[in-house]
Amino acid sequence: MATVTASTAPAGRAPRLTARSRRRLSVLAFLAPWLVGFAMFFAYPLLATVYFSFTRYDLFTLEYTGLTNYRFLLGDEDAWRAMGNTLWLVAVMVPLRVLFGLGAAQLLVHVKRGGSLLRSVFYLPYLVPPVAATVAFVFVFNPGTGPLHTLTEAVGLPWPDWFNDPSWSKPGLTLLGLWAVGDVMVILLAALLDVPRPLYEAAEIDGAGPWQRFRHITLPTVAPVLAFAAVTGVIQTLQYFTQAMVAGKVAAGQSDQPGTQTAPGYPDGSTLTFPQWLYDEGFRQFNMGYACVLALVLFAVAMLFTMVLLRQFHAFADGEA
Repeated sequence: MATVTASTAPAGRAPRLTARSRRRLSVLAFLAPWLVGFAMFFAYPLLATVYFSFTRYDLFTLEYTGLTNYRFLLGDEDAWRAMGNTLWLVAVMVPLRVLFGLGAAQLLVHVKRGGSLLRSVFYLPYLVPPVAATVAFVFVFNPGTGPLHTLTEAVGLPWPDWFNDPSWSKPGLTLLGLWAVGDVMVILLAALLDVPRPLYEAAEIDGAGPWQRFRHITLPTVAPVLAFAAVTGVIQTLQYFTQAMVAGKVAAGQSDQPGTQTAPGYPDGSTLTFPQWLYDEGFRQFNMGYACVLALVLFAVAMLFTMVLLRQFHAFADGEA
């Protein structure tokens, strides 16, 4: 019996898809929603930001200016001050939040009674809206109206003017971040509870002390979660906006009203963060082209921090292995 080969098939019939092609099409179909979202909400906005960074754009007129916006950034003292404040918060607030969250989680792991209640107590501050929490913090820490000043004055301790003194405003924001550390505590608590207990028992039999067990068992096991907490903390702090803005305005007694504009960063620019300056340039001054340059700088700094942190945690994990 004669067999029909591809060469003898009718010319008008389309060739059948191979199994590999069908698998590729299936994978592409499953990836299509993500690809569409990636293109619409990341790739296109990023490319548009790069394009507008070379222009003078005020939402009405568009003019190509080349590297003018980038050259202006080099001499923008306010932008560099805002970047310095933001990097200060990254260098101080993020490590303290991770350490404080790890300490609270370690404490809750060893609590025998009332653990559920303490977990709720530690986590509840994180659920408070940022604006309400910041307003309450500024009120409580205010030397004139806050109750803490009265308590410290009664025992003879000094109490700084937290949110009206440029030297203490960023430490005040750091204390606010430590108070709302429930998000970091929860993920680290889950990681600690997932550490195999036989490892601790074997190390204890071998004579390992508490610090040795923590150093050689706990830390290597929870290192991926610590890396996640550090990376997400850096990204969130680089985008730090609401708390610093509200704290400055409340401490200065300012309020946004129709037709009025107030410069951010009170007192003396100490709470001016990079996202605030970006917002001010883009949506108050309508310098959208220059705001796009600031956005690209913020994106580049976030990527740099992420790569460095992931490399360091990877090296730590390899060293422990």
